[in-house]
Amino acid sequence: MDWLRRTCCLATMTVLSAVLLHVPLMAQVAPSAYRTPHVLWIGAEYSNVNASFPYQSNQRLSGGGAFADFKWNGRFGLEGDARFLHFGGFEDSTESSYLAGPKAYFLRKGKFEPYGKFLVGVGKIHYPFEIGNASYFALAPGAGAGYRLSRRWMLRAEYEYQMWPKSPGYANEPKHELTPNGFLVGVAYRVFR
Repeated sequence: MDWLRRTCCLATMTVLSAVLLHVPLMAQVAPSAYRTPHVLWIGAEYSNVNASFPYQSNQRLSGGGAFADFKWNGRFGLEGDARFLHFGGFEDSTESSYLAGPKAYFLRKGKFEPYGKFLVGVGKIHYPFEIGNASYFALAPGAGAGYRLSRRWMLRAEYEYQMWPKSPGYANEPKHELTPNGFLVGVAYRVFR
């Protein structure tokens, strides 16, 4: 009888163990540290842009700028740019822009991080021959890539195509809106995370 009790106990424990092994175990553990997905980069850039003024002239402007890139998570962020193109303009013409908008990151591969962006804001132009100054609403799609040099430093290069609707708006002249576009290279420093 003793052997029967042992066999029943062993069989019961075997069945109970088999059932319990198939039930997922859950536990709650307090995290030992928190890491925010938010990242802020600030930087400076050099731009070389086809000015699109005068119309069909292929005049190029160059200059510097500053940007801030706030990465919301691994895929999306916001960017703000201020660009000042004061060199090489036709008869002292200059352009500047102040833009902000969303940015999307995709296909990250090691230190290489491609992105696309769509910024909106204000484009300003100082016309040649002291004609005057004007400001226009600006749309600016762009694409580029960042390359991490270290944990805190990054190089970036991009192409941006700005559209300034309703510019230049001269009376009795054919419509040819300004579309400054060109390449930008810059360096960024990671402020936090």
